[in-house]
Amino acid sequence: MDPSIQNHLIDQNWSSYSNEQHAIWSTLFHRQHDILQDRAVPEFLYGVDHLGIEPDKIPDFRELSDILTKATGWKIVAVEGLVPDDIFFTLLANRCFPSTCFIRHLDQLDYLQEPDIFHDIYGHVPLLIQPIFADYMEAYGKAGLKALGNHSLHYLARLYWYTVEFGLINTPKGLRIYGSGITSSAGESKYCLESPKPNRLWFDSTRVMRTNYKIDDYQEIYFVVSSFDDLIKTTTQDFMETYELLKHQIDFEPNQILFEDRHYR
Repeated sequence: MDPSIQNHLIDQNWSSYSNEQHAIWSTLFHRQHDILQDRAVPEFLYGVDHLGIEPDKIPDFRELSDILTKATGWKIVAVEGLVPDDIFFTLLANRCFPSTCFIRHLDQLDYLQEPDIFHDIYGHVPLLIQPIFADYMEAYGKAGLKALGNHSLHYLARLYWYTVEFGLINTPKGLRIYGSGITSSAGESKYCLESPKPNRLWFDSTRVMRTNYKIDDYQEIYFVVSSFDDLIKTTTQDFMETYELLKHQIDFEPNQILFEDRHYR
């Protein structure tokens, strides 16, 4: 691996986790697993089970990577926290998912501003066992590197936010969650599906790229994809022409609804 990337990677040091930290993982896992049974997309629940993510101890990245690599060619790499954009996209483009190692404290169970190991591993990793989502994340990494060179990263960041982090999907059994920012949050897992407050709109990539987002509260808008197939077809295209068009258009606020928006029923 390139030395510039290697410098951002650390050892998880799994044996250093305390009993209290494992207990916090257990509390978070059991709470979310109960909440998500009829709320998360089935592919997510499948991933939790088939990756062998245990409820009562923090996962060992080496063990998860062994299973994940055999399934889709992905592996988990440990980082101290948020990494520079170019490093992040390069890792994704090479099927390496960067995860933090620290876990939140007991008084942070319901809200944490920065991603911890529960968000990264429980929230993100289960879907990486699905080939189509694994392909999507790799394609996103490659698109991110192109966007960096075109000074258009903020458009792609919005796409990531409203899909990978806070995406909803339509299924034969109704609306389900696939975004990791939701699957790792007890409150938002219920709010996004059941509250009358947020707007739920059918996904449109250009609309998404023009929409700002909130990082410190529940979302005011969610975008619903009809399937993972449609998601990857729509979002793995070359966006360079789209970026140029968007540079001449105004952005939308998270609570702004347009006449042409298509509302999910």
